[in-house]
Amino acid sequence: MKRRAKVVPRAHGKVLELGAGGGANFALYDGSRVTSVDGVDPSPGLLDRARDAAKAEGIDFDIKEGVAENLPFADESFDTVLATFTLCSVQDQAQSLVEARRVLKPDGQLLFCEHGAAPDIDVAKWQRRIEPVWKRIGGGCHLTRPVTAAVAQAGFRIAQQEQGYMRKTPRWAGWVEWGEARL
Repeated sequence: MKRRAKVVPRAHGKVLELGAGGGANFALYDGSRVTSVDGVDPSPGLLDRARDAAKAEGIDFDIKEGVAENLPFADESFDTVLATFTLCSVQDQAQSLVEARRVLKPDGQLLFCEHGAAPDIDVAKWQRRIEPVWKRIGGGCHLTRPVTAAVAQAGFRIAQQEQGYMRKTPRWAGWVEWGEARL
């Protein structure tokens, strides 16, 4: 939540949240900067939790069942696309980022806070060993996916980026990158 709190309040205008899940980000939005939040998640159970969480907040939320690889929104619809701990578990990370670009307005921003491939050789070795089991118990979560590099490869310009290991988290699961990217 500490990492999310550095990213989510930077959202502005009409926002699309990828992997809206249980609504963990909803309390972090700055209501004076956000006009509405649309969200997608493939899990019906998590969507119900997200809808319940959304009711507690003063922002207009519309949460739909869907996947990041095939967003049910028109081109250039959003000022901000937000991905927090989502790009690790999508089926196709590159396609999800293509879709994020498609639905962003020309002056839009992608905000991200994701865990992924650690830069340290020893940690990366453990990530590769653990990932096959982790994906089964962690909802399809990949430990070895690049984060900022994948965003840049999708054609985004990295405007701001930070990274580091989360405290009190095993290093193999604790590498996190967060920031802002623009078209």
